[in-house]
Amino acid sequence: MRTALGLILVLLANPALAEWRAMTGAEITAALTGQRLQYDSAWQVFHTSGRTLYNAGTDSWGNWRIDGDAYCSQWPPSDGWACYTVARDTDTGDLQFNGASGDVAVGRPAP
Repeated sequence: MRTALGLILVLLANPALAEWRAMTGAEITAALTGQRLQYDSAWQVFHTSGRTLYNAGTDSWGNWRIDGDAYCSQWPPSDGWACYTVARDTDTGDLQFNGASGDVAVGRPAP
């Protein structure tokens, strides 16, 4: 009991823990269109045209779209699309992309 109480107090006192809220397709569109996200060691720009530029040292051009309440991307030469649910950190505004296979990426909107 004491250990559980201690863990609860640590979690409540830690402001670095994010509270993620799932986003709708319209919210994802508004958050990404014309925006740039900064990841740990890369950045990405989401153009209004549906093109996206990802850079982790070199440029990689792809395509993006919203399908229902999911962000989807396609990276040539592949013609397949990968889709992700998106959540927003209610404190920082960071965006979390969650893939079907459990992969997660977090991007911070850049000025």
